[in-house]
Amino acid sequence: MMTRAKLCLLLMLAPVAALRADSTQPAGDYDAVSVGPIKTSIYVGSVTLTTGVFRRDGDNFATTYEAKVWPWFFWGETGRITITLPAAELAKLARGERVEFTGEAFNQKNKPRHVTGRADRIDAASGKIKVRISVDGTELVFNGTYRFNNVVK
Repeated sequence: MMTRAKLCLLLMLAPVAALRADSTQPAGDYDAVSVGPIKTSIYVGSVTLTTGVFRRDGDNFATTYEAKVWPWFFWGETGRITITLPAAELAKLARGERVEFTGEAFNQKNKPRHVTGRADRIDAASGKIKVRISVDGTELVFNGTYRFNNVVK
């Protein structure tokens, strides 16, 4: 039989446990990720990378992208980008651990781009991201933020 003190303690701690469970919800429960426009500097100019919402398909998150190069607008490109992040890595991210990822992109001319990066959790749904994209022998490094979007199928 439960004593009155134990019952009171249980009733007081139950809401705390529920809040804690929400704050540690695994990122693997999310099927979409938004990354805001991110910008990097290049010699006498800059590149702004804008992506659509990354949609999860197994271990991959994929979307379209647009890279605008200023002032050399004719160097801009569009294409598709895919980042590989297995469920085990998503679980590490949910625990607050840094994760590394790889991926690939193909521009509108189907030219491949090698993608690497890392993500650091800030809270249950968002964090910081660093993305490196190799373009014709040059590595572009973008720093920004991400946000998981809870999408119901």
